[in-house]
Amino acid sequence: MTTHQLPTVADRSGSTAGTGRTRPAERPRTTMTARRRRAFYMFTSPWIIGFTLLTIAPMAFALWLSFTTYDGISPHWHYVGLGNYRELMGDSQTWDALGRAGLFAVMSVPLSIIAGLGLAVLVNRPLKGRGLFRTLLYLPAVVPPVGAGIAFKNLFDQNSGAANGVWTFFGFDAIGWLADPYARYVLVMTVLWAAGNIMIISLAGLQDVPRELHEAARIDGASAWRTFRSITVPLLSPVLLFQTVTGVIASVQTIMPMLLAPVPGTGGLTSIPQSNYTYMIHVFSEYFALGRYGYASALLWVLFVLILIATGLIFRFTSGVVFYNVDPEAKK
Repeated sequence: MTTHQLPTVADRSGSTAGTGRTRPAERPRTTMTARRRRAFYMFTSPWIIGFTLLTIAPMAFALWLSFTTYDGISPHWHYVGLGNYRELMGDSQTWDALGRAGLFAVMSVPLSIIAGLGLAVLVNRPLKGRGLFRTLLYLPAVVPPVGAGIAFKNLFDQNSGAANGVWTFFGFDAIGWLADPYARYVLVMTVLWAAGNIMIISLAGLQDVPRELHEAARIDGASAWRTFRSITVPLLSPVLLFQTVTGVIASVQTIMPMLLAPVPGTGGLTSIPQSNYTYMIHVFSEYFALGRYGYASALLWVLFVLILIATGLIFRFTSGVVFYNVDPEAKK
């Protein structure tokens, strides 16, 4: 008679029957998700550490300074709570400077986007040597702001600048381009001069537009302008939205061209034309000319909140006109 022996508890726990030896416990396998997560944080850790140390920490320190009277030198400071914020709410110079920064954004952002898109349309055509033209048009965008500011300062100098040299050649009187009321327009020209950066982004968007849509429009008899307005621009709307948001943020923080193009014959921050005394110049003055670190930090935090509000409003009012070409399968 054959008998079957049931496994014992020791056998189920890993012991080998009849040998007295125990099988080693199996190690838990690392899942693919865990390995991907570990790789993600390993590759992004330099950015995370840099963002924390160079952005989050300074912003937190500036927020703490905004509640104090710290001047950057004296070890004695006082906690004033919301005193700096109450002061700036009643400071007419602050709001005038903010208004000038907003006006500069309204003038420069649309013009730079239109100029960049126009250049992108031109260099997107099948022309001989267009690679060279793309490079030449993009070069001004990589010039450092200091170099660009000095170049425009020399170009529009009232006495020795090339702009007045051409102007007086035709019999007109020399113009003080770097003084009011022309200084604001010179500042806008510095932004348009570096429109190659916007051109590259717009060019990438143009090359992503399906050619089949343009061919179908031509078959239907649509003109080039109608095709551009009804097909190209809607498909470029996410790119244009990105350029609008980043352009507004960059324009209200512009400071270097104003500092490098003062009124000739004067010195210090008082040499900056009134039309170019924008919000960031006011912050610079409070920080380094007056040594009011607490008040200047409050100004920066107010600007940060205003930028967030402006960005939210841009997204809110453009939600119905921005077209996202999403694959229907991706929505499932």
